Amino acid sequence: MTRSLILSSVALLTLAACGNSENVATEAETATGDATIETATAAQPGAMPAMGDPATDPNTPAGYAMTAALSDMYEIESSRLALEKSNSAEVKQFAQMMVDGHTQTTAELKSALAAAGVSMTPPATLDARRQAMVDELRGIEAAAFDTAYLDQQTQAHEEALNLHQGFAQSGDSAQLKAFAAKTAPIVQGHLDTVKRLDESGADEPAANPPQ
Repeated sequence: MTRSLILSSVALLTLAACGNSENVATEAETATGDATIETATAAQPGAMPAMGDPATDPNTPAGYAMTAALSDMYEIESSRLALEKSNSAEVKQFAQMMVDGHTQTTAELKSALAAAGVSMTPPATLDARRQAMVDELRGIEAAAFDTAYLDQQTQAHEEALNLHQGFAQSGDSAQLKAFAAKTAPIVQGHLDTVKRLDESGADEPAANPPQ
């Protein structure tokens, strides 16, 4: 009887030890997994924009000017593509207005920068996001082009409007604030036009039979 009790006690102690080992191992694995997730998240490039960088922060004169210049560049490149690929006379008319209008605002931005004494090297190429948008338009089939172009134009002009309105209200350069205040209504007009084209079905294949 005594021997049986001893053997039973040993067995229970062994099971408890195994259970504790498994718990410790599980906790260690969980801690390691959490650390891995935290490290991976911290290592992701661009996970948190460096808004303190004057060259990229749209609230600073240089950052605002760079963002506005990229916006204009996108409008010009995407709209030149629309002049080549669009099946809609109305869309092509809008695209030409975008090329002309944003070429003008680019020139006016350069003048405002010079007057403000802000040193900013104009971008030579589009940033990755806007380049991807242009590449999407370039690769899309003709039947779907007008819809994609108008959708992109709506998004781009909403972003540009927020940019110019924001800097006109709280920017710290008088010359660039004046430029932003002048440009915002122009961008609003473009946004109103592209929404009207979208609502009227100017991008629908039925409205644009093959030539």
